[in-house]
Amino acid sequence: MWLSNFRIVLADRVVERGALRIEDGVIVEVSETAVANADVEGNGLLLMPGMIDMHGDMIEREVEPRPGVRMPMEMGLRDLDMKLATSGITTAYASLSFAPGSTYGHMRSYDVTSEMIRAVAAARPNLLIDHRVHARFEVTFPAALSVVKELVGEGSVDLVSLCDHTPGQGQYRNLDLQAANISKNKGIPIEAAVEQLQQRIRDRKETAGDMTVTLRAITQYCALHGVPVASHDDDTVEKVELMDQLGANISEFPVTLEAAREAHQRGMLNAMGAPNALRGQSYSGNLSAREAHEAGVLDLLAADYHPSAMLPAVLVLAKSDPDGLAGATRLTTLNPARALGLEDRGQIRAGLRADLLIASDAGVGRVHATLSRGHIVYSDGTLAFAPIGTRHEDVIRMS
Repeated sequence: MWLSNFRIVLADRVVERGALRIEDGVIVEVSETAVANADVEGNGLLLMPGMIDMHGDMIEREVEPRPGVRMPMEMGLRDLDMKLATSGITTAYASLSFAPGSTYGHMRSYDVTSEMIRAVAAARPNLLIDHRVHARFEVTFPAALSVVKELVGEGSVDLVSLCDHTPGQGQYRNLDLQAANISKNKGIPIEAAVEQLQQRIRDRKETAGDMTVTLRAITQYCALHGVPVASHDDDTVEKVELMDQLGANISEFPVTLEAAREAHQRGMLNAMGAPNALRGQSYSGNLSAREAHEAGVLDLLAADYHPSAMLPAVLVLAKSDPDGLAGATRLTTLNPARALGLEDRGQIRAGLRADLLIASDAGVGRVHATLSRGHIVYSDGTLAFAPIGTRHEDVIRMS
């Protein structure tokens, strides 16, 4: 199948009127000029690599759209799969947490999270895009090591991140704000909320030594099985140094520019949220992704909680990226592919998977079609596709 007359976004530049040929789900040829009698005429639309999302928090909301209202797991995965395809995401790491003490503790218990992780792994062959699992572990979760060994050992987890949401550091440096939020969400007096936070801080200090030993064992086990490890909410040079020494190669959502610069200097890749980049600010008052980008220390963009923000964020950052659209696109394609060990995707190049998105860049942008392994998994009807190469008879058509 030939796709022609597109603005093709390569890893280092944009080809203004190019074409590419797909066979058996693989890109076999890229032309820097248009070809005649193509199967799909692009009329100058963008042709980009399918985006890779290394951190998406959406699955919990699909399975439980309201507190205590559970939907069938199969339906939740189906709905999330469709949303990701319509956003131009072709590889997605479902971010699932083991944090029973969090606000969403009932959804982040060992039983529920393990069930969802195994459900994602089992459903992969029947979904539109390539789904993987990003397992997040609170460093204070007592069973973290045993659960890592269980799930990584059976091949159900593809990425592990180590999180510390202890009050007074990381994402939760503002104790007054956190206490106010807890008081409001739980309907308890502010004094009780403050005491809860102080108790968590005391518990964290008492177990600090044992925790470092556990973290080292986790990262060593992941390395043995080829599973990359990310740190989370790095806020100080000291924390980045520790996570680097433990073997983390990604600094996920660094809280301060100081921490992001330290991670960059150490060769770690900084990942930040696409919603943050699109809006120009963190919703929690932490480091702006645009500020990190301007400082040259932003490497990856993740959907975080809003997958449709990915393409608009790329278009926003392209305006200031030294390499323009090609450079901003790498944040969602080639860079995450390299960070996560995905050598078969992440750029438009002969020999790689035909994971592609077709989009317009007017305004906030719009995804017109998504291809996964050369199969059309989403189309809004803008382009005329020949009835070949479709993996599903019921190709999604939305307007």
